Amino acid sequence: MKRKKLYISGLLLTALVGGSCTKLDEHVYDQIDAGSFLTRRDDVIRDFLRPFEHGYWSIQGNDVYAVGENSTDEIGTFNRQGDWQDGGYYQRMHYHTWTPNDGFTNGAWANFYQGIVLSTNSYQDMQAITDPAKLDITPEELADFKSELRTLRAWFYLRAFDFYRNIVIVEDVKNTTQGGSQSTPQETFAYIEKELTEAIPGLPTRDQLGAKGIGRWTKAGAASLLARLYLNAKVYIGTDKYAECETVCRDIISGKYGSYTLDTRWDAPFDYTNTSLNSEVIYGFPGTLARTHWQYDGGMFWWGMTYDAGPLYCGFTDFGQSNPRFALQPGLDVDGNEYSFQLGKPFRKFQKYPDDLRLKKYKNLGDSKREGMFLYGYLPYKHTVNGNERIDTVKGNKGPYPLYIRDQVGYFLDAKPGTTIADKESNMNHADHNSGIFMVKYPIYPTPDPNRITSAYAEIRLSEIYYTLAECLYRKGDKAGAASLLNQVRKRNFPDGSPSLYTSDGSQLTDQEMLDEWGREFLGENRRRTDLIRWGVFNTGTWWDKKPDGDNHTQIFPIGLNTLNVNPNLKQNPGY
Repeated sequence: MKRKKLYISGLLLTALVGGSCTKLDEHVYDQIDAGSFLTRRDDVIRDFLRPFEHGYWSIQGNDVYAVGENSTDEIGTFNRQGDWQDGGYYQRMHYHTWTPNDGFTNGAWANFYQGIVLSTNSYQDMQAITDPAKLDITPEELADFKSELRTLRAWFYLRAFDFYRNIVIVEDVKNTTQGGSQSTPQETFAYIEKELTEAIPGLPTRDQLGAKGIGRWTKAGAASLLARLYLNAKVYIGTDKYAECETVCRDIISGKYGSYTLDTRWDAPFDYTNTSLNSEVIYGFPGTLARTHWQYDGGMFWWGMTYDAGPLYCGFTDFGQSNPRFALQPGLDVDGNEYSFQLGKPFRKFQKYPDDLRLKKYKNLGDSKREGMFLYGYLPYKHTVNGNERIDTVKGNKGPYPLYIRDQVGYFLDAKPGTTIADKESNMNHADHNSGIFMVKYPIYPTPDPNRITSAYAEIRLSEIYYTLAECLYRKGDKAGAASLLNQVRKRNFPDGSPSLYTSDGSQLTDQEMLDEWGREFLGENRRRTDLIRWGVFNTGTWWDKKPDGDNHTQIFPIGLNTLNVNPNLKQNPGY
């Protein structure tokens, strides 16, 4: 029997991901007999699933989430009296003045290419299985595994493509020891499109996988990635694909790729505990407190609230204190006047429709229920002092005064609400711990709650398909059709009979309103940068403490210097 090499080439892995990945903990196998490695069903399942866990981590690891949000008009990591100054790292994200020396430029490449290499390695292992029955695997399962791995790899490629544009296509990691050269955007676009269209026929539907299929790629999941690719085609390759995008979206909504329906509560997609098919989540990663829960990591939502909001206000003590790394950019100046620019001001955009249920202050209601999506104002909590229960208020770490969380950024310190302060400065380097409203999209249930930190991470929601189709219709002049689609999602955000739904003729829809509505529905879901670029305002727009860029080279990020040094075939992106 011919011996087959089963290894992820250490040289190729280094060449592709550079030296910055902080979770490069895979064992590297060299010259291992595939026949002795995959000897039973469990071996095949583990080999198949290995890239998925990295995929979940990669969403927030190495500051991919941080730069994706901080470079836009919705979230900021402010210098809070010295906290989060970090050598100007987050300020460079906000001002679009990053350089190839910034850690995320190597880190994101590592995130994506470690996933590509792992997916390719597992895919090649599946290809090498000639007699699946010996491994207690059916031919149908093997075909499914291959299709899912191609889809997962395409997801990594699509993200790398969006981030860097000029990337390397890797299809062999068994016999290759050097990193290749970059493909053109057109070649990469065509490759991702081909991978997805060829994978779809071999993928299961969610119904076939059942309630425990969360985390597995389905026909609808792959089709949704095609919709993302087509929606942004004009940016990626200079040719719009809105017609193709519309077709794919209509097919998903009609059930061609499996049955999905919109959730009837706004919070349901973010409180999905993996036990039911009744969810609009098309693709998600399963989360549990005892295992993995990466959206609750400090790289994402757990560090999206002030220090003691988690343990004191929410009653969740498993993780200790939080950290105010991410907050909404302000809509008001220090005197309480709304800023005049059109972009940004995310909380004010919600307040445009004041009966929006999401505007309520976040509060745990008991029995694995909550209301509201934001933390603002005073955050009261109960505790016992000398045997007596008393109410106190969350404080910061810069003084004994209670925090009053505002839709403003500045040095408010212990100033009471409505007090005019003398210091009028408001920018990324001049904030205190009262500054910036916090978003709580995924629930932070109290420690006794059995469902705390069990929410799956919703990577793709049916709502995205409705909004994508609405944009396609809007762009061809069908405002009424666009409004109807948007309202089918939006109606769950308001009480019955709300006047906040769009009128049937769609007359309220403008470019700005479309972009605002994308921002409201998908706030904090790390797609805002891509949306701003697609609507042509990422470089030309003005928002809080952010003037237009000198040119548009920052639409893509630089390749990190460590990555360039490891692979001499790589060329730096233009403008860097």
